[in-house]
Order: sequence, then C-alpha cells, then structure tokens
Amino acid sequence: MDMDFSGYFRFEDENEKPLDRIVPNGGYCGIIRTLGCIGDSLASGEFESRDENGNVGYHDIYAYSWGQFMARDCGLRAYNFSCGGLTAREYIRGYADDNGFWSYEKVCQAYIIALGVNDILNDKDPVGTVADIDLGNWRNNRKTFAGNYGAIIQRLLEKQPKARFFFVTMPKNENGSRCPEHTELLYELTKIFPFSYVIDMDRYSPPHDKEFKKRFYLGGHLNAAGYLLIARQFESYIDYIIRHNPDDFLQIGFVGTPWHNERAKW
Repeated sequence: MDMDFSGYFRFEDENEKPLDRIVPNGGYCGIIRTLGCIGDSLASGEFESRDENGNVGYHDIYAYSWGQFMARDCGLRAYNFSCGGLTAREYIRGYADDNGFWSYEKVCQAYIIALGVNDILNDKDPVGTVADIDLGNWRNNRKTFAGNYGAIIQRLLEKQPKARFFFVTMPKNENGSRCPEHTELLYELTKIFPFSYVIDMDRYSPPHDKEFKKRFYLGGHLNAAGYLLIARQFESYIDYIIRHNPDDFLQIGFVGTPWHNERAKW
C-alpha cells in the first residue's frame, strides 16, 4: 500500500491557520540557512532589571533573542540587526550604516522585520502608505514609517535581490489590536515587494494580556520563556507559509547565487 503523505505535508489544507500547530525543530523554516532579524528590544532579547531602589535597567542579551532561539532550533545562522528602542527611521538614517549591517558579509537569504512599536506608538511617526515608497529610488521615499520601512527593504534587495521577507505585526494586548493601520500597511507591502509575507501576530497570536504577561514577561519586556515562545511561533508561522506557498521556496537554496531563475522549468 502506498503511503499517504498528505497529513505530513498538509500543503492542501486550506482551513489550517498559521499557528494551529507548533512544529518541532523549526519545521520547514530549517530550509533557510541565513536569517536577518531586524527589530527593536523584542528582537534583541532585552530584559529589565531592578536595583535595590527600584530603578529599571534595560539589557539587550542577544543570546536570548527569538532570532538566536530560532538559530539553535533550525540550525541556521541568525544575525541580530536590532537594539532596544530602535525605529525604522533610525535604522535607515544611520544605525545600520554605523554598525555595518549592509555589508555583503552579513547579507542573508531571508529577513524578519519586526519594527513599528517605537515609531508609531511611542514616537508618533505617521504610519503612511505604500504611496510613500518610490520603487525606483528609496532615497526619495517620504519620511513616514512606511517610507522608512520600505527603504530598509529596498536597500536589502540591492544586496540580495531574491531575499525572502517576513513582516511582523504587533500582537494584541488586553485592549485588542494595537495598531490596525500597521497591520494593513504590512499586507500592502507584500503586494509591491516580491517574496514577502506577513507574520500576523495581531490576528493569530494569543493576546499579550495580563494573563500572558504574568507568565512570559519581566516588567515591560519578555522574559526568557517569552522569547523562546515567540521563536517557536515565528518558526511555526514560517513553516506554514512555506507549506502553503511551496513554489516560492523551491529555489531558496539558490538565493545569493547566480542560479535562481523564476522562469526555469523542470
């Protein structure tokens, strides 16, 4: 009797939601070999400390970041292009240059971009729209969150034209969606940039409410278990994206080589 692989691959399950199952060892996320993690404190494994007077300290401990948990789970190499408090505006206007993030030695097959909280919620930068992006020249992008975010993608595409991109929305809190405009923008970006996808934590992640924070937060940031949980969610979500878009990932092994050819037939 022939084996039935449908339950294993589940490419055909249209009713499956991205986080219906948490996959072991990263699932098909493991076909990605180099991953750039662009974000703020939550991409940096930031922990909060308290001294004897109750003063708060903030510490980026990258070994605890979701990117490095993913690296250990999937056997890939992850780069932390992040720090506490980072915005898309700061990233594109000097932070990435100052830290050598555009260098060819750090070019990746895929990128997770998790920015927006500090730009939109804290600094009150206008969200903007995809109309703020000049696809011909990122230097002409408007100075909105959308324009800055788009410029990051465009500069990375100059280095790695076939890179895959995963854009992360903000998870809900006890009051519901934190910024629907941010979520909407990220979906719009997938329409203008090839090989791009949304990791929609707003829709599919458990809300980061009081009960969640009791278990997975240390002050206003995640604790060690929280960062591990986010890594598991990202891996499982990317596994879902790969299984539901298999043609997009047939040539992932050729990203960064001369042999990636979208017109090729086998």
